[in-house]
Amino acid sequence: MASIKDVAAAAGVSVATVSRVLNEHPSVSADARARVLAAVQALGYRPNAVARSLRTDQTRTLGLVISDVMNPYFTELARSVEEAARALGYSVIIGNADERPDLQDHHVRTLLDRRIDGLLVSPTDGGSPLMLDAARGGTPMVFVDRWIPGLDVPVVRADGRAAVRDLVAHLHGLGHRRLAIIAGPAATTTGSERVEAFRAAMAEYGLPLPDAYIGQGDFQAESGRRVTEGFLDLPAPPEVVFAADNLMALGALDAVRARGLRVPDDLALAAFDDIPWFVHTDPPVTAIAQPTGELGRAAVRALVDRIEGRPPRSVTFAARLVVRRSCGEPPAASTEPPHEPSPEPSPEPFPVTNRSES
Repeated sequence: MASIKDVAAAAGVSVATVSRVLNEHPSVSADARARVLAAVQALGYRPNAVARSLRTDQTRTLGLVISDVMNPYFTELARSVEEAARALGYSVIIGNADERPDLQDHHVRTLLDRRIDGLLVSPTDGGSPLMLDAARGGTPMVFVDRWIPGLDVPVVRADGRAAVRDLVAHLHGLGHRRLAIIAGPAATTTGSERVEAFRAAMAEYGLPLPDAYIGQGDFQAESGRRVTEGFLDLPAPPEVVFAADNLMALGALDAVRARGLRVPDDLALAAFDDIPWFVHTDPPVTAIAQPTGELGRAAVRALVDRIEGRPPRSVTFAARLVVRRSCGEPPAASTEPPHEPSPEPSPEPFPVTNRSES
């Protein structure tokens, strides 16, 4: 394997000049730069990343800890993060927390030991001492999708409250009155926010939300199946089940079909987090979509700003309702006045917080 000395000899320059070229330092002549790059290509030279990180105190590596790699939403998020980081000259190491706080902490600890330059996290809960220490100890960090309240850490997320209200308006317009929700873990910000948004929208339309219609899930398909079975066993089952994430919606769909029932004839179904699969189910599933790619790209930009000494900012996007056939067809005529949905959100992000951080 060629060394930096071999490159310098082949290019007829000093080792220091080769180093300046590889680090894109401006104080190198165009002729010397061209000779060095030609020698690098001819010799197949690859810089020693470990040695370079010791010299510069940077690894050009970001850590990403996602909540569940099996969830298509987080798979797409990880893909957009990797693409955005690569475009800025960074590599990404990904850890899958599998919705487990202990596994989340294992990955965070491992990434910090590997001397990553910054950390992107979608927290599985809000009480990890390791996460709190890392955030307060100066590790460049950005929360994506979920966050830990009270920490001075930029957050890049989608606000789904208006879209949840639009969903309830849509269901109300279809004539549905008994609506239930499969909630995510209350320890996560997304879990609690989606339940509260649903509760507020139900109250706005004068619809009751009894405790029996709030089922506790864990963002996994099995919990969606279990909760839906419980709903179907009620003396007055709901007409609609709204799953607070896509995997729980798939579990709910399995539960309905296992009973020999049909969506939406026997039970309507809607979900938070639109995924490609929902277009191909029978019927296609009504869902709330988040701009996943934009979330990942904005999170990387915020983290790199933090790493490179620029003021980072929190960014909030708007989620939107995608209506399909899983909740039924609109009635031919309605005796109720139409309720206007929320305005279509702008595709551009809007900052909720702009702040410098040391």
